[in-house]
Order: sequence, then C-alpha cells, then structure tokens
Amino acid sequence: MIDRFPLGLNTYSIRALRWNDLPLIEYAASLKLDAIFLQDSIDPGINDPAHWKEVKDAAKRHGLWLGTGGSAVLPRTDEQAEFDRSVKLLRDGIKRAVGMGSPLVRMLLAGDRDHLPPGPPEKHIATMIKVLRVVRTEALDAGIKFAVENHKELLCWETRQVIEGAGKEFVGSYLDTGNPVFVMEDPMQTVETLGPLAVMLHLRDSVVYETRGGIAVQWVPLGEGVVDFKAIIAKAKEICPPIAVFIKPITGRPPAIQPVWDREFMKKYSDVRAADFARFLALAKKGGPYERHMVIEDVPGKTPEPLAAALTFQQKEHMERGVEYGKKVLDLGIKWRG
Repeated sequence: MIDRFPLGLNTYSIRALRWNDLPLIEYAASLKLDAIFLQDSIDPGINDPAHWKEVKDAAKRHGLWLGTGGSAVLPRTDEQAEFDRSVKLLRDGIKRAVGMGSPLVRMLLAGDRDHLPPGPPEKHIATMIKVLRVVRTEALDAGIKFAVENHKELLCWETRQVIEGAGKEFVGSYLDTGNPVFVMEDPMQTVETLGPLAVMLHLRDSVVYETRGGIAVQWVPLGEGVVDFKAIIAKAKEICPPIAVFIKPITGRPPAIQPVWDREFMKKYSDVRAADFARFLALAKKGGPYERHMVIEDVPGKTPEPLAAALTFQQKEHMERGVEYGKKVLDLGIKWRG
C-alpha cells in the first residue's frame, strides 16, 4: 500500500490568471508542491521546441514532476482524413511531452456526450483503440504513456475498455473525480474502476442533489461538497500504482440539471447500468445546494471587467484553499513538510 502521494496542482484551475508556463511553474514551487500539470497552456511558445526545453529545465530546477498533453482526439467523422488528424494529434503530443520532460500525454475522446460523433459508445471505443494502436510503438520508444481522462462522454467502465483494449503498457487513466457526476456516476465508483490503471489522480469536489426536473450537479471548492475525499485517498492508496495527486478545483459555474426522469435525455445514456445509477442517486440523496459564497461567472461569453477580476481572485483563492486541504486534511504531499 502507498504511504503518501506527492501533491501537485492542475493549471487549468487558475486559467483566469492568464499566466504563461514559466510563471505557473514558479507559482507551484512557491506553494512547496511536488508536481505540476500544465493543462490547456496558453503560452505562445507551446509549439516551440526551444520553449519546451525552458519548461523542462524550470521544472527540474524546482524539483517538480511535470505533466502535459492535449485535448479531445476522437475522429469527428468516419473519413480517413479525420482518422489521420487524430493520429497526428497523438504524435505531436509525444514530441511535445518528450521535449518538456513529461512522461505522459493527457487526452480525452470528446468534451461530453453531446459532442461525440453519431453512433453508440462501443463504436467510439473501438475507434479510439484503433487510433491509439497506430502510435503504440512510437509511444513505447519515447517512454511516453497516454493518459485518457474520464471526461463527460464515456462511463468509467467504458474508459477502462479503451485503456485495456489499446494496451496498458502505453495507455493509462487520467483519473478525475469531478467529471463522473456529469455522467451520473459516484466518483468513488470511478476511482474503484480506474484506480488500478491510474497514472495520476486529479481532485475536484461537487455538490449533487435532487431538484425539480432531475439531479443538480455543481463543482465547488475542495472539501466543501458531497465527495468523501478521505475515503477516496484511502482507496487510491490501496489500489493505485505510485502516482501524484493534483488539486483541480473548477468553480464559478452554475449548477447543471441532469433531467434523469426525462426519457429523451436518458436515451443518450442507455449504457448506464441500474446498480451504478442507484449509487449516483444515493449520493444525491445525501447532498444539497452549495450555500457558501461563490462568484458565478465562469460561463461562455465575455465576462464584465469587475466580475473578471473577482473570478481571477476566486480561482487563485480556491486553488490555495484546495492545496491546504490536500496537505492538512488529506495528508498529501512531500516537499512542504521540509
């Protein structure tokens, strides 16, 4: 059993600050963290090999494990050109990861279920396995693993099928505790299913509760929702390989209503298993609305300047609260102990 996980932050959580890669590395170091995951970098040098070396050197100088990667890679149509585009995204990810000193390339299939191409989940699983197998040798030769994020498109057991079908020797789980509630899963079930295949663990909290029209879900600061992180970390120590744990709050968004009693909505989720759905409903029975103050402005469109400043402050403050929660409540991290 693992004694203690290294602790890091996921930079997507503080994207409102609009910091480039090197300031983000400095920030992680200032919090005495062990790792940083550069997600959705806005740095102008993101495709420049010279910048990659700067990032690699900066992380090494601060003693930080560094991870990086791309986004959605599932072909959007059945055309060969789309398949080739997906393969290229993975190959580019390998080159950038090697240049930046990351042992991983983060990826996902699609943003959510509505953005999957036509066809049932099993079709998309087979397609993603086929795409990944094309770059298997290149990944192994480079010493790189693809980290498939359980996002809002597949269920956890389907994500596991992608990983195992492609090959555990070069594909693993980017295990995220925030996304499961958007596909009507208890995050603990996701950890139980994907934990043995995890290459990293990202913590995000949620409130889940019954409301008129269905089940409401909303991301909240770490430790302030319905997710039992002490139990999740205990389970992760039991079943996960040695990995780093990342603080990844995403706050400032309004509750989303899952209309689970609507037949048309549930047609999109015909693959949801009854026992798993019952587990999600039990989580909702325990939850309630978030009752603390939170700026709700992380929404599509241009944010008014005063609210943008508030959102920027909030993201940084929620990150630092989350880091303290990870250290003091969950007993995560090594470097901060001195």
